[in-house]
Amino acid sequence: MNSSSKYILGISAHYHDSAAAVVSASGEVIAAAQEERFTRIKHDSSFPERAVRFCMDAVGGAGRLEGVAYYEKPLLKFERVLETVLAHVPESLFTFVKSMPAWVGGRLGARKEILKCVGADVPVYFTGHHEAHAASAFFPSPFREAAVVCLDGVGEWDTSTWGVGIGNKIEARQRIEFPHSLGLFYSAMTAYLGFKVNSGEYKVMGLAPYGEPKYAKLILDNIIDVKEDGSFWLDQKYFDYCAGGRMFGEEFDRLFGRRARAAESPLVQDDMDLARSLQEAAETVILKIARHARRQSGMRNLCMAGGCALNCVANGAVLRSGLFDDVWVQPASGDAGGALGAALAANYHALGRPRVALGRDDSMKGALLGPSYSTDGTKAALVNFGAKYKEYPDAGELGRQVARLIFDGKVVGRFSGRAEFGPRALGNRSILADPRKPEMQRKLNLAIKKREGFRPFAPSCLEEDALELFDLWGKSPYMLFTAQVAEAILIAPDGAEAELKGLDRLGARRSLLPAITHVDGSARIQSVSRRVNPEYWDIIREFKRLSGYGCVVNTSFNVRGEPLVGSPEDAYRCFMHTDMDALAIENLLLLKREQPALAGVEEFAAKFEPD
Repeated sequence: MNSSSKYILGISAHYHDSAAAVVSASGEVIAAAQEERFTRIKHDSSFPERAVRFCMDAVGGAGRLEGVAYYEKPLLKFERVLETVLAHVPESLFTFVKSMPAWVGGRLGARKEILKCVGADVPVYFTGHHEAHAASAFFPSPFREAAVVCLDGVGEWDTSTWGVGIGNKIEARQRIEFPHSLGLFYSAMTAYLGFKVNSGEYKVMGLAPYGEPKYAKLILDNIIDVKEDGSFWLDQKYFDYCAGGRMFGEEFDRLFGRRARAAESPLVQDDMDLARSLQEAAETVILKIARHARRQSGMRNLCMAGGCALNCVANGAVLRSGLFDDVWVQPASGDAGGALGAALAANYHALGRPRVALGRDDSMKGALLGPSYSTDGTKAALVNFGAKYKEYPDAGELGRQVARLIFDGKVVGRFSGRAEFGPRALGNRSILADPRKPEMQRKLNLAIKKREGFRPFAPSCLEEDALELFDLWGKSPYMLFTAQVAEAILIAPDGAEAELKGLDRLGARRSLLPAITHVDGSARIQSVSRRVNPEYWDIIREFKRLSGYGCVVNTSFNVRGEPLVGSPEDAYRCFMHTDMDALAIENLLLLKREQPALAGVEEFAAKFEPD
């Protein structure tokens, strides 16, 4: 790191997934982290003091900063809130009064809060919310020019935008404004299905393949009116997010002829049908927006960000459509990525720095941008638990041991190198298992993750084997595209299995890699590059030598409701309080059977609020 270099810090805060990121004048992403990894509060929305400190430490302190960028314009957002309240009085007054402390206590005082935290008098830049999303999508991408689509709940006013990125500039071409929002529509339906907003949307994606799209036409005819150019209009009589404290209104019940599902209640077939219908409606909108952006921009590449860009099923549909030669999605597409986008927008838009696209690779460094721990530091942390471990100075030998454990049917937690930025575990804070084992999905969901049994698991595969194992149109390094498992691996159900419906289909054997094959024959793929994460790549390659398949199960290292493990202590507690068999943590390998008992097993998962 050049001692004379200057850096820009980016911050997102006060809504959900607060984060900080820091970039250099050349646009290099130096570090990025979500506040939840430090506080252990999932989707933590508080000002990211710990993440800011981590990022400043990564560049040598506040004296190395030439500016701080915030991911939206608070006054403009407050203007939208006030206008919405005034348009819906008196129903809106209670919700508005309830939200005022948050505005007075932090949101409107962002500049003061930033300077106090940083401890230096530096310029503060305020980017637009969708400008930050667009910057996070385009500037780290490998493309010199691309169409840029951003879809989320709402920023200041914008909910959906598309534009064009060329060189160091992004120009917005078209926007849809609040209250018409694809993200809020999806979240309202998520809430109606009994899942938590800004957390359970991915459950809807996982549940959808168990159902039939019997409500899709009803949704498109009544709730969301989408035009051929992708513009859409929501009938507000179905929603309550403008005036009340709920996402949806009673009109949902009338339209669907049912009541909202109570949280944690048993899932029924109608819930699955509604999830499938919602997913198909959302994909219809996203594909029309992508088609319009391609036609109007003439661009051959597409970049995407915003919370809706975490919908890997829709992303896969866009990729397979052939509308674009290549599609790149920001791995931290939600509000956390706004911190990175704000820093990049300030660097290129406000300061006018030149940008060089890498061409082959993106500049996200595999999203491995968070904290790391030395082996000595890890040992010091484990001493307090009386943990028993074996040290492997040769990382290759440790990798071979991990692969052998997986091959033998063991479940292994892996904590190594820098933590991932974004919601996906990409090998460094992951739980790994054998994809060939039919019982592995149930074991991972119920005995380890402590979550619903229908939730699918993703494969991490060797990048060079991806096209052999999956019907994938390109690379998927960040687990953001869903594709079908290759036909040679699929197993067609027959007999009684072919007649199964709903969640009864969960136990049917669907492929030679059943633990990563979803009920519809799809998988959410991570293609692992040897250049980006060589030690993880080596584990998968060794597993291939043993099993014949260059692919392992990869799920996040946490239990339900817990953020990804952030420290060696977090990793050890999660390891000991679940049915994991082994823990590979930096250069150390721990076997469960050798560890002293750790109190609090029953209380561990219960302390995290269900997601």
